[in-house]
Amino acid sequence: MKVLFIINDAPYGSEKTYNALRIANNLNKEHTNVEVRIFLMADAANCAIANQTTPNGYYNIERMMKLSLNKGAKVKICGSCAEARGLKISALVEGAEISNLAELTNWIVDSDTVLTF
Repeated sequence: MKVLFIINDAPYGSEKTYNALRIANNLNKEHTNVEVRIFLMADAANCAIANQTTPNGYYNIERMMKLSLNKGAKVKICGSCAEARGLKISALVEGAEISNLAELTNWIVDSDTVLTF
């Protein structure tokens, strides 16, 4: 089974991104046969920035993203969204890739389930 998460919200400010990654990471943990795909769009492109610092006791999206990647999730970022925010591949967590809408639409067609946050 292939599950695609399309995330649009910024990493902080609401808990949509946090909850999307909680679900993705739990899928990776509890259902190892599920292929988890994460596509970051709009302000969610900032979720893949490396070296995020958060206050003690506060969730850290970078750590959650790295956990997803370490468990085999594929993480792609909308290229035009990243460009609009001045993001370069060198500023991103290792394993995240700049992508495009053509690849997103292929993932949508190829996925069994698509969740949007």
